[in-house]
Amino acid sequence: MDHLLPRTLIAVALIAIAALLISAGFGTTAGWVAFSGCTVLLLLHHIGHVERLMRWLRSPTPGRVPVGSGAWDHVFAMLHRYERQQTRQHQQLARTLARFRQAGRAHPDGVVILGADHRIEWCNDTAEAHFDLNLESDAGQPVTNLVRQPEFVAYVEAGDYAHPVELRSPRGAGMILSAQIIPYGDEQKLLLSRDITRLEKLETMRRDFVANVSHELRTPLTVLSGFLETIKELQLDPQRSRDYLDLMTEQSARMQRIVEDLLTLSTLESAPDPSFDERVRIAPLLERLRAEAEGLSGGRHKIVLDAEAGFDLLGLENEIASAFGNLMSNAIRYTPAGGEVRLTWRASANAAEFAVQDTGIGIAPEHIPRLTERFYRVDRGRSRETGGTGLGLAIVKHILTRHQATLDIKSEPGKGSLFTAHFSGRRVVPAVAAN
Repeated sequence: MDHLLPRTLIAVALIAIAALLISAGFGTTAGWVAFSGCTVLLLLHHIGHVERLMRWLRSPTPGRVPVGSGAWDHVFAMLHRYERQQTRQHQQLARTLARFRQAGRAHPDGVVILGADHRIEWCNDTAEAHFDLNLESDAGQPVTNLVRQPEFVAYVEAGDYAHPVELRSPRGAGMILSAQIIPYGDEQKLLLSRDITRLEKLETMRRDFVANVSHELRTPLTVLSGFLETIKELQLDPQRSRDYLDLMTEQSARMQRIVEDLLTLSTLESAPDPSFDERVRIAPLLERLRAEAEGLSGGRHKIVLDAEAGFDLLGLENEIASAFGNLMSNAIRYTPAGGEVRLTWRASANAAEFAVQDTGIGIAPEHIPRLTERFYRVDRGRSRETGGTGLGLAIVKHILTRHQATLDIKSEPGKGSLFTAHFSGRRVVPAVAAN
Protein backbone atom coordinates (compact mmCIF):
# COMPACT_ATOMS: atom_id res chain seq x y z
CA MET A 1 0.00 0.00 0.00
CA ASP A 2 3.04 2.29 0.30
CA HIS A 3 2.92 3.04 -3.46
CA LEU A 4 -0.83 3.58 -3.70
CA LEU A 5 -1.05 7.04 -2.08
CA PRO A 6 1.87 8.69 -3.96
CA ARG A 7 0.63 7.32 -7.27
CA THR A 8 -2.89 8.51 -6.52
CA LEU A 9 -1.62 12.00 -5.64
CA ILE A 10 0.43 12.08 -8.83
CA ALA A 11 -2.63 11.07 -10.83
CA VAL A 12 -4.71 13.82 -9.17
CA ALA A 13 -1.95 16.36 -9.88
CA LEU A 14 -1.84 15.35 -13.54
CA ILE A 15 -5.65 15.64 -13.75
CA ALA A 16 -5.44 19.14 -12.22
CA ILE A 17 -2.74 20.22 -14.69
CA ALA A 18 -4.80 18.88 -17.57
CA ALA A 19 -7.89 20.73 -16.24
CA LEU A 20 -5.91 24.00 -16.04
CA LEU A 21 -4.79 23.57 -19.62
CA ILE A 22 -8.36 22.88 -20.72
CA SER A 23 -9.53 25.95 -18.76
CA ALA A 24 -6.96 28.10 -20.52
CA GLY A 25 -8.09 26.90 -23.94
CA PHE A 26 -11.82 26.29 -23.48
CA GLY A 27 -12.85 28.17 -20.40
CA THR A 28 -13.19 27.53 -16.69
CA THR A 29 -16.35 25.45 -16.96
CA ALA A 30 -14.73 23.02 -19.37
CA GLY A 31 -11.73 22.74 -17.05
CA TRP A 32 -13.90 21.93 -14.01
CA VAL A 33 -15.92 19.40 -15.97
CA ALA A 34 -12.74 17.68 -17.15
CA PHE A 35 -11.27 17.70 -13.62
CA SER A 36 -14.47 16.35 -12.06
CA GLY A 37 -14.90 13.64 -14.68
CA CYS A 38 -11.34 12.42 -14.42
CA THR A 39 -11.48 12.46 -10.62
CA VAL A 40 -14.68 10.45 -10.64
CA LEU A 41 -13.09 7.90 -13.02
CA LEU A 42 -10.04 7.64 -10.74
CA LEU A 43 -12.31 7.17 -7.74
CA LEU A 44 -14.32 4.48 -9.52
CA HIS A 45 -11.03 2.77 -10.46
CA HIS A 46 -10.00 2.64 -6.79
CA ILE A 47 -13.48 1.62 -5.59
CA GLY A 48 -13.51 -1.25 -8.10
CA HIS A 49 -10.16 -2.53 -6.87
CA VAL A 50 -11.18 -2.12 -3.23
CA GLU A 51 -14.34 -4.12 -3.91
CA ARG A 52 -12.28 -6.81 -5.64
CA LEU A 53 -9.92 -6.94 -2.64
CA MET A 54 -12.81 -7.13 -0.16
CA ARG A 55 -14.40 -10.05 -2.02
CA TRP A 56 -11.11 -11.97 -1.88
CA LEU A 57 -10.58 -11.14 1.79
CA ARG A 58 -14.07 -12.41 2.65
CA SER A 59 -13.22 -15.78 1.07
CA PRO A 60 -9.48 -15.97 0.39
CA THR A 61 -8.58 -18.74 -2.05
CA PRO A 62 -4.91 -19.76 -2.31
CA GLY A 63 -3.54 -18.93 -5.76
CA ARG A 64 -6.57 -16.76 -6.67
CA VAL A 65 -5.34 -13.30 -5.63
CA PRO A 66 -7.04 -10.60 -7.84
CA VAL A 67 -5.12 -8.95 -10.63
CA GLY A 68 -4.97 -5.12 -10.53
CA SER A 69 -3.91 -2.31 -12.76
CA GLY A 70 -2.08 0.91 -12.15
CA ALA A 71 -1.09 1.46 -8.53
CA TRP A 72 -3.18 -1.56 -7.54
CA ASP A 73 -0.99 -3.86 -9.59
CA HIS A 74 1.81 -3.36 -7.09
CA VAL A 75 -0.61 -3.82 -4.15
CA PHE A 76 -1.94 -7.13 -5.47
CA ALA A 77 1.59 -8.29 -6.35
CA MET A 78 2.65 -7.71 -2.73
CA LEU A 79 -0.46 -9.55 -1.53
CA HIS A 80 0.33 -12.45 -3.87
CA ARG A 81 3.92 -12.69 -2.53
CA TYR A 82 2.60 -12.63 1.05
CA GLU A 83 0.06 -15.33 0.21
CA ARG A 84 2.77 -17.58 -1.31
CA GLN A 85 4.97 -17.03 1.75
CA GLN A 86 2.10 -18.00 4.07
CA THR A 87 1.37 -21.06 1.95
CA ARG A 88 5.00 -22.18 2.23
CA GLN A 89 4.91 -21.65 6.00
CA HIS A 90 1.67 -23.63 6.30
CA GLN A 91 3.12 -26.43 4.22
CA GLN A 92 6.23 -26.47 6.40
CA LEU A 93 4.08 -26.58 9.54
CA ALA A 94 1.98 -29.37 8.03
CA ARG A 95 5.13 -31.38 7.22
CA THR A 96 6.47 -30.78 10.72
CA LEU A 97 3.17 -31.87 12.25
CA ALA A 98 3.11 -34.95 10.02
CA ARG A 99 6.66 -35.87 11.06
CA PHE A 100 5.73 -35.34 14.70
CA ARG A 101 2.73 -37.62 14.35
CA GLN A 102 4.78 -40.23 12.50
CA ALA A 103 7.37 -40.11 15.27
CA GLY A 104 4.61 -40.37 17.87
CA ARG A 105 3.06 -43.35 16.09
CA ALA A 106 6.45 -45.06 15.83
CA HIS A 107 7.14 -44.58 19.54
CA PRO A 108 7.01 -47.90 21.40
CA ASP A 109 5.28 -46.27 24.36
CA GLY A 110 1.75 -44.91 24.38
CA VAL A 111 1.41 -41.14 23.88
CA VAL A 112 -1.82 -39.18 24.48
CA ILE A 113 -2.04 -35.38 24.15
CA LEU A 114 -4.56 -33.97 26.61
CA GLY A 115 -6.02 -30.47 26.41
CA ALA A 116 -8.23 -28.53 28.82
CA ASP A 117 -10.27 -30.70 31.21
CA HIS A 118 -8.05 -33.66 30.24
CA ARG A 119 -9.76 -33.99 26.87
CA ILE A 120 -8.05 -36.18 24.30
CA GLU A 121 -6.57 -34.22 21.39
CA TRP A 122 -4.40 -36.93 19.83
CA CYS A 123 -2.95 -40.34 20.61
CA ASN A 124 -0.72 -42.86 18.88
CA ASP A 125 -1.53 -46.46 17.98
CA THR A 126 0.20 -47.83 21.08
CA ALA A 127 -1.96 -45.69 23.38
CA GLU A 128 -5.07 -46.85 21.51
CA ALA A 129 -4.03 -50.44 22.24
CA HIS A 130 -3.09 -49.73 25.87
CA PHE A 131 -6.28 -47.85 26.82
CA ASP A 132 -8.71 -49.32 24.29
CA LEU A 133 -9.18 -45.92 22.59
CA ASN A 134 -10.23 -44.92 19.09
CA LEU A 135 -8.90 -41.49 18.08
CA GLU A 136 -11.58 -40.86 15.48
CA SER A 137 -14.46 -41.35 17.92
CA ASP A 138 -12.79 -40.46 21.22
CA ALA A 139 -11.09 -37.17 20.30
CA GLY A 140 -12.48 -34.38 22.50
CA GLN A 141 -13.62 -36.78 25.23
CA PRO A 142 -12.23 -36.49 28.79
CA VAL A 143 -9.79 -39.34 29.22
CA THR A 144 -11.33 -40.29 32.58
CA ASN A 145 -14.62 -41.00 30.79
CA LEU A 146 -12.86 -43.67 28.75
CA VAL A 147 -10.23 -45.03 31.17
CA ARG A 148 -12.36 -45.68 34.22
CA GLN A 149 -10.04 -47.58 36.58
CA PRO A 150 -10.49 -45.96 40.01
CA GLU A 151 -6.74 -45.68 40.58
CA PHE A 152 -6.29 -43.86 37.26
CA VAL A 153 -9.20 -41.46 37.87
CA ALA A 154 -7.84 -40.71 41.35
CA TYR A 155 -4.35 -40.14 39.88
CA VAL A 156 -5.67 -37.68 37.28
CA GLU A 157 -7.82 -35.77 39.75
CA ALA A 158 -5.12 -35.58 42.44
CA GLY A 159 -2.85 -33.49 40.20
CA ASP A 160 0.36 -34.99 41.64
CA TYR A 161 2.15 -36.37 38.61
CA ALA A 162 5.65 -36.75 40.04
CA HIS A 163 5.41 -40.54 39.87
CA PRO A 164 3.66 -42.96 37.48
CA VAL A 165 0.69 -45.12 38.40
CA GLU A 166 0.42 -48.82 37.61
CA LEU A 167 -2.74 -49.99 35.85
CA ARG A 168 -4.25 -53.09 34.38
CA SER A 169 -4.96 -52.53 30.70
CA PRO A 170 -8.70 -52.26 29.92
CA ARG A 171 -8.12 -54.86 27.21
CA GLY A 172 -7.16 -57.42 29.82
CA ALA A 173 -4.88 -60.30 28.84
CA GLY A 174 -2.87 -59.62 31.99
CA MET A 175 -1.18 -56.50 30.59
CA ILE A 176 0.26 -54.18 33.25
CA LEU A 177 0.81 -50.51 32.34
CA SER A 178 2.90 -47.77 33.87
CA ALA A 179 1.11 -44.47 33.14
CA GLN A 180 2.36 -40.96 33.91
CA ILE A 181 1.04 -37.48 33.09
CA ILE A 182 3.53 -34.73 32.18
CA PRO A 183 2.13 -31.15 32.10
CA TYR A 184 3.43 -28.73 29.47
CA GLY A 185 2.28 -25.49 27.90
CA ASP A 186 -0.74 -23.69 29.38
CA GLU A 187 -3.32 -26.42 29.93
CA GLN A 188 -1.87 -29.25 27.88
CA LYS A 189 -0.51 -32.54 29.23
CA LEU A 190 1.12 -35.66 27.89
CA LEU A 191 -0.16 -39.02 29.09
CA LEU A 192 2.62 -41.59 28.59
CA SER A 193 2.03 -45.31 29.01
CA ARG A 194 4.45 -48.24 28.96
CA ASP A 195 3.82 -51.98 28.97
CA ILE A 196 5.73 -53.29 32.00
CA THR A 197 4.14 -56.75 32.02
CA ARG A 198 7.43 -58.45 31.18
CA LEU A 199 9.32 -56.42 33.79
CA GLU A 200 6.75 -57.33 36.42
CA LYS A 201 7.00 -60.99 35.46
CA LEU A 202 10.79 -60.84 35.64
CA GLU A 203 10.62 -59.19 39.06
CA THR A 204 8.16 -61.83 40.24
CA MET A 205 10.41 -64.56 38.89
CA ARG A 206 13.40 -62.99 40.63
CA ARG A 207 11.58 -62.90 43.97
CA ASP A 208 10.34 -66.44 43.48
CA PHE A 209 13.83 -67.57 42.50
CA VAL A 210 15.43 -66.15 45.64
CA ALA A 211 12.66 -67.63 47.80
CA ASN A 212 12.88 -71.00 46.07
CA VAL A 213 16.67 -71.22 46.27
CA SER A 214 16.50 -70.40 49.96
CA HIS A 215 13.76 -72.98 50.48
CA GLU A 216 15.44 -75.71 48.43
CA LEU A 217 18.78 -75.30 50.22
CA ARG A 218 17.29 -74.79 53.68
CA THR A 219 15.61 -78.19 53.72
CA PRO A 220 18.77 -80.31 53.24
CA LEU A 221 20.74 -77.95 55.45
CA THR A 222 18.16 -78.41 58.20
CA VAL A 223 18.45 -82.18 57.85
CA LEU A 224 22.24 -82.05 57.92
CA SER A 225 22.25 -79.74 60.92
CA GLY A 226 19.82 -81.99 62.79
CA PHE A 227 21.82 -85.14 62.12
CA LEU A 228 25.08 -83.41 63.10
CA GLU A 229 23.55 -82.28 66.37
CA THR A 230 22.25 -85.80 67.00
CA ILE A 231 25.61 -87.40 66.30
CA LYS A 232 27.34 -84.81 68.44
CA GLU A 233 25.04 -85.09 71.45
CA LEU A 234 24.18 -88.81 71.48
CA GLN A 235 26.18 -91.98 71.65
CA LEU A 236 24.94 -93.94 68.65
CA ASP A 237 25.62 -97.51 67.70
CA PRO A 238 27.62 -98.02 64.49
CA GLN A 239 24.57 -99.04 62.41
CA ARG A 240 22.58 -95.95 63.44
CA SER A 241 25.60 -93.74 62.71
CA ARG A 242 25.95 -95.27 59.23
CA ASP A 243 22.25 -94.69 58.56
CA TYR A 244 22.56 -91.04 59.58
CA LEU A 245 25.70 -90.60 57.51
CA ASP A 246 23.96 -92.11 54.49
CA LEU A 247 21.07 -89.65 54.88
CA MET A 248 23.51 -86.76 55.30
CA THR A 249 25.36 -87.88 52.17
CA GLU A 250 22.07 -87.96 50.27
CA GLN A 251 21.18 -84.42 51.37
CA SER A 252 24.68 -83.17 50.56
CA ALA A 253 24.41 -84.70 47.08
CA ARG A 254 21.05 -82.99 46.63
CA MET A 255 22.52 -79.61 47.51
CA GLN A 256 25.41 -80.28 45.16
CA ARG A 257 23.01 -81.05 42.30
CA ILE A 258 21.11 -77.82 42.97
CA VAL A 259 24.32 -75.76 42.98
CA GLU A 260 25.58 -77.48 39.82
CA ASP A 261 22.30 -76.83 38.02
CA LEU A 262 22.37 -73.19 39.11
CA LEU A 263 25.91 -72.84 37.79
CA THR A 264 24.82 -74.48 34.54
CA LEU A 265 21.98 -72.00 34.14
CA SER A 266 24.30 -69.09 34.91
CA THR A 267 26.78 -70.31 32.30
CA LEU A 268 24.05 -70.76 29.68
CA GLU A 269 22.70 -67.25 30.26
CA SER A 270 26.08 -65.55 29.93
CA ALA A 271 27.64 -67.61 27.11
CA PRO A 272 27.32 -66.61 23.42
CA ASP A 273 25.07 -68.68 21.19
CA PRO A 274 26.69 -71.84 19.79
CA SER A 275 28.32 -71.56 16.39
CA PHE A 276 27.12 -73.37 13.28
CA ASP A 277 30.42 -75.16 12.60
CA GLU A 278 30.34 -77.78 15.39
CA ARG A 279 28.62 -81.04 14.51
CA VAL A 280 26.60 -83.07 17.00
CA ARG A 281 26.46 -86.69 15.86
CA ILE A 282 22.93 -87.71 16.77
CA ALA A 283 23.08 -91.52 16.30
CA PRO A 284 25.73 -92.25 18.97
CA LEU A 285 24.23 -89.58 21.24
CA LEU A 286 20.83 -91.29 21.16
CA GLU A 287 22.41 -94.69 21.84
CA ARG A 288 24.14 -93.27 24.92
CA LEU A 289 20.85 -91.68 25.94
CA ARG A 290 19.04 -95.04 25.71
CA ALA A 291 21.72 -96.71 27.84
CA GLU A 292 21.41 -93.96 30.46
CA ALA A 293 17.63 -94.30 30.44
CA GLU A 294 17.84 -98.06 31.00
CA GLY A 295 20.31 -97.53 33.82
CA LEU A 296 18.14 -94.86 35.46
CA SER A 297 15.04 -97.00 35.06
CA GLY A 298 16.64 -100.09 36.53
CA GLY A 299 14.33 -102.32 34.53
CA ARG A 300 11.16 -100.74 35.87
CA HIS A 301 10.13 -99.24 32.50
CA LYS A 302 10.05 -100.17 28.86
CA ILE A 303 12.54 -97.93 27.04
CA VAL A 304 11.97 -97.51 23.28
CA LEU A 305 14.28 -95.65 20.88
CA ASP A 306 12.71 -94.77 17.54
CA ALA A 307 15.29 -92.83 15.52
CA GLU A 308 15.64 -92.16 11.82
CA ALA A 309 19.20 -91.97 10.54
CA GLY A 310 20.48 -89.46 8.05
CA PHE A 311 20.81 -86.10 9.80
CA ASP A 312 22.87 -84.47 12.55
CA LEU A 313 22.69 -81.11 14.34
CA LEU A 314 25.02 -78.12 14.46
CA GLY A 315 25.71 -76.91 18.00
CA LEU A 316 27.35 -77.89 21.27
CA GLU A 317 27.16 -81.62 21.96
CA ASN A 318 27.37 -81.32 25.75
CA GLU A 319 24.41 -78.90 25.80
CA ILE A 320 22.27 -80.95 23.40
CA ALA A 321 23.03 -84.07 25.43
CA SER A 322 22.10 -82.23 28.63
CA ALA A 323 18.77 -81.04 27.18
CA PHE A 324 17.85 -84.48 25.81
CA GLY A 325 19.00 -86.13 29.06
CA ASN A 326 16.87 -83.86 31.22
CA LEU A 327 13.77 -84.61 29.16
CA MET A 328 14.51 -88.33 29.36
CA SER A 329 15.20 -88.39 33.11
CA ASN A 330 12.03 -86.40 33.85
CA ALA A 331 9.97 -88.92 31.90
CA ILE A 332 11.43 -91.83 33.87
CA ARG A 333 11.02 -90.07 37.24
CA TYR A 334 7.34 -89.35 36.69
CA THR A 335 6.37 -92.64 35.04
CA PRO A 336 5.26 -95.42 37.39
CA ALA A 337 6.88 -98.85 37.18
CA GLY A 338 5.63 -100.83 34.21
CA GLY A 339 5.16 -97.73 32.06
CA GLU A 340 6.84 -96.87 28.77
CA VAL A 341 9.23 -94.08 27.82
CA ARG A 342 9.69 -93.56 24.08
CA LEU A 343 12.57 -91.52 22.61
CA THR A 344 11.91 -90.35 19.03
CA TRP A 345 14.15 -88.58 16.50
CA ARG A 346 12.81 -87.28 13.19
CA ALA A 347 14.75 -85.02 10.80
CA SER A 348 14.78 -83.67 7.28
CA ALA A 349 16.70 -80.94 5.48
CA ASN A 350 14.12 -78.40 6.66
CA ALA A 351 13.65 -79.27 10.34
CA ALA A 352 14.32 -81.80 13.08
CA GLU A 353 12.67 -82.82 16.32
CA PHE A 354 13.51 -84.89 19.36
CA ALA A 355 10.54 -86.13 21.37
CA VAL A 356 10.18 -87.91 24.70
CA GLN A 357 6.81 -89.54 25.31
CA ASP A 358 5.84 -91.31 28.53
CA THR A 359 2.83 -93.03 30.07
CA GLY A 360 3.34 -91.29 33.39
CA ILE A 361 1.18 -89.27 35.74
CA GLY A 362 0.68 -86.36 33.30
CA ILE A 363 0.36 -82.65 33.99
CA ALA A 364 -2.75 -80.48 34.38
CA PRO A 365 -3.15 -77.80 31.65
CA GLU A 366 -2.82 -74.85 34.04
CA HIS A 367 0.72 -75.89 34.99
CA ILE A 368 2.14 -76.35 31.48
CA PRO A 369 2.92 -72.64 30.69
CA ARG A 370 5.09 -72.39 33.85
CA LEU A 371 6.93 -75.70 33.68
CA THR A 372 10.16 -74.14 32.38
CA GLU A 373 10.36 -71.60 35.22
CA ARG A 374 13.11 -72.22 37.73
CA PHE A 375 12.02 -74.33 40.70
CA TYR A 376 8.44 -74.46 39.49
CA ARG A 377 6.92 -77.72 40.66
CA VAL A 378 3.53 -79.23 39.97
CA ASP A 379 3.83 -81.31 43.12
CA ARG A 380 6.65 -80.16 45.40
CA GLY A 381 6.58 -83.24 47.59
CA ARG A 382 6.66 -85.72 44.68
CA SER A 383 9.45 -83.74 43.01
CA ARG A 384 11.67 -84.14 46.05
CA GLU A 385 10.89 -87.85 46.25
CA THR A 386 12.04 -88.34 42.65
CA GLY A 387 15.28 -86.46 43.27
CA GLY A 388 14.64 -83.54 40.92
CA THR A 389 16.10 -80.10 41.55
CA GLY A 390 13.30 -78.15 39.85
CA LEU A 391 15.80 -76.70 37.35
CA GLY A 392 15.88 -79.35 34.64
CA LEU A 393 13.28 -77.89 32.30
CA ALA A 394 14.65 -74.37 32.80
CA ILE A 395 18.03 -75.71 31.61
CA VAL A 396 16.34 -77.42 28.64
CA LYS A 397 14.61 -74.18 27.63
CA HIS A 398 17.83 -72.15 27.80
CA ILE A 399 19.77 -74.72 25.78
CA LEU A 400 17.11 -74.92 23.09
CA THR A 401 16.82 -71.12 22.92
CA ARG A 402 20.59 -70.88 22.42
CA HIS A 403 20.23 -73.33 19.50
CA GLN A 404 17.26 -71.40 18.00
CA ALA A 405 14.98 -74.28 18.95
CA THR A 406 11.67 -74.45 20.81
CA LEU A 407 10.06 -76.80 23.33
CA ASP A 408 6.50 -78.00 22.88
CA ILE A 409 4.68 -79.68 25.78
CA LYS A 410 1.52 -81.76 25.57
CA SER A 411 0.16 -83.65 28.56
CA GLU A 412 -2.98 -85.15 30.03
CA PRO A 413 -3.31 -86.10 33.69
CA GLY A 414 -3.24 -89.86 34.16
CA LYS A 415 -2.25 -90.56 30.55
CA GLY A 416 1.27 -89.20 30.21
CA SER A 417 3.21 -86.40 28.56
CA LEU A 418 4.95 -85.55 25.30
CA PHE A 419 7.93 -83.16 25.29
CA THR A 420 9.18 -82.20 21.80
CA ALA A 421 12.26 -80.13 20.92
CA HIS A 422 11.90 -78.52 17.48
CA PHE A 423 15.05 -77.46 15.58
CA SER A 424 15.02 -75.24 12.48
CA GLY A 425 16.63 -76.30 9.23
CA ARG A 426 19.56 -73.98 9.90
CA ARG A 427 20.79 -76.43 12.55
CA VAL A 428 20.24 -79.60 10.52
CA VAL A 429 22.96 -81.17 8.35
CA PRO A 430 23.30 -84.56 6.64
CA ALA A 431 24.93 -87.18 8.85
CA VAL A 432 28.44 -88.34 8.13
CA ALA A 433 29.47 -91.96 7.91
CA ALA A 434 30.87 -93.41 11.13
CA ASN A 435 34.64 -93.91 11.17
